[in-house]
Amino acid sequence: MTFVIIPGLDGSDEQHWQSAWEASLPAVRIRPSSWSAPDLADWSDAITRAVDGAGDIVFITHSLGCHALAHWMTTSRASSVVGAFLVAPPDPLAPTFPVDRIPSFAALPAVALGVPAVLIASTDDPYCSVDAAARLADAWQASLITLDHLGHINSDSDLGPWTTGRQLLTAFLAGRIAD
Repeated sequence: MTFVIIPGLDGSDEQHWQSAWEASLPAVRIRPSSWSAPDLADWSDAITRAVDGAGDIVFITHSLGCHALAHWMTTSRASSVVGAFLVAPPDPLAPTFPVDRIPSFAALPAVALGVPAVLIASTDDPYCSVDAAARLADAWQASLITLDHLGHINSDSDLGPWTTGRQLLTAFLAGRIAD
């Protein structure tokens, strides 16, 4: 199994849990050329390059990466995708969504991913309310797990390797989280 890591805006720095997971899993991170001014086509191409030749694939996404994957799944889906672990997607309808910085991500339809998926949200994410996370989980047909007071579940949350997240990933892979 290959884990494909899709960070959000500006990528995930070395303090981000995605970087720790990348170092400890058989994983590859997407490499778009437009980290700071995301272009949806560029990110989709980067996902396609990352999955090329991989066997069974589980995506581990954070923030804007969740929306990039959702778009990619509707346009370029590989048959070897077996799951999606979605963490802290921003609400594209919220005033905090930086439409001016990421216009190609602004009006994406939220549709079923077509694979088992779980969405992890935080009760105090400044970019996505719990209600908005529930709306996205419903549209993507993903199970929703809400965790208390983790902010945007990023480097600022100071999670290190985010042990709780790894436990949730393990439970998801074992089928203990229903989709």
